[in-house]
Amino acid sequence: GLLYKPSTSLFLVDCSDADWASCRFDRQPTSGYCTFVRGNLVTWRNKKQNVVAHSSTEAEYRAMAHTASEMLWVRSLLQDLGVDVSAPMKTHCDNRAALFIANNHVFHEHTKHIEVDCHFIR
Repeated sequence: GLLYKPSTSLFLVDCSDADWASCRFDRQPTSGYCTFVRGNLVTWRNKKQNVVAHSSTEAEYRAMAHTASEMLWVRSLLQDLGVDVSAPMKTHCDNRAALFIANNHVFHEHTKHIEVDCHFIR
């Protein structure tokens, strides 16, 4: 079972990861995420992405977008329950290029196809 305990860690944290073209039949990436509230696991998911990514960076960035959507849902749920969620949300991703795209406010020809996810994460 899951053990929930009090914690002083950052309030909302998520971790996302994706593989690139691992399915040998359709080459669609698989992504997953975990969402933690005060260090306690509350949601998780693993799912094949709906598109074929052109790079591992694209697969990771799309995983970050799905994870951000889940974090917003968890934050909304906590607010509905009367929990103060004013602390910043934090996300973890193991792909430096995806993190660079998330922090870069300029779109280039190579990143234009993931522009919708870029706007969602920001």
